[in-house]
Amino acid sequence: MSTFLITGASGQLGQQTISHLAQKTDAANIVALVRTDAQAADFADRGIATRRGDYNDQASLEAAFEGIDRMLFVSGSDIANRMPQHKAIVAAAKAAGVGYIAYTSLLDAAESPLALAADHKATEALIADSGIAYTFLRNAWYSENMLMSLEQDLNMGQHFGAAGDGKFSFSSRGDLAEAAAIALLGGYDGETLELGGDEALSMADYCAILSEVAGKTVTYVDMPAQAYQEALQSAGLPPEFASFLAITDAQAAHGALQDDSKTLSKMLGRPTVTMADVLRNALQK
Repeated sequence: MSTFLITGASGQLGQQTISHLAQKTDAANIVALVRTDAQAADFADRGIATRRGDYNDQASLEAAFEGIDRMLFVSGSDIANRMPQHKAIVAAAKAAGVGYIAYTSLLDAAESPLALAADHKATEALIADSGIAYTFLRNAWYSENMLMSLEQDLNMGQHFGAAGDGKFSFSSRGDLAEAAAIALLGGYDGETLELGGDEALSMADYCAILSEVAGKTVTYVDMPAQAYQEALQSAGLPPEFASFLAITDAQAAHGALQDDSKTLSKMLGRPTVTMADVLRNALQK
């Protein structure tokens, strides 16, 4: 039986992947990569073994990856240092003899105009060039990303953006985590999977769904990207993050975050979780 390791195990995607994987294989086959005692203790309570490793410390990663057959490589969140970290992870996996990497990438990473696609494209190339078997999990925009502005949207009765009529193939984090667990178990080696949800929603569509679920009318207000960025900064977001969101919306207006392949639901063997269900669950908490 293979030994599976999940990097970024304490993050939301990593934790949910481990939960799905534990339903499909013995927990004794699963290893969570952690950085702190508290994280290790949380997994110990769930019967999951842990190893210590830091994306900034290649030696620690090589030790952690020793004896691992198949690994989920959750992309780093430290944008400024992501590529050095990713290079260290791939080099460590090769040195340790890891047999397979499932990497969490971005929709259409090789061709996407989104700025954040560049690191994913480069990382896919690193993995392909390493000679390690792989699956590229090109994840769509998380449905849960919309929850960041949920309270404000409901209070104001408006959702602001710069996406025009562009559609987003939103995917819930839980669906993407289950797909990662399925890929780890085998059957998708060598494949590049575009993992968009079944629904393709414009921001106007999203607001209509939110209005129905919340019982309060929320309308979409489209803005030029620069004006949207300035509005986000006025609301307290750091300039870099405001710029990132505005540019992402502007590119989504041209289809950068839409995928109609239904690959995700085919992997799961069921329809993907709807935006209505994500919103309903959030509003019940």
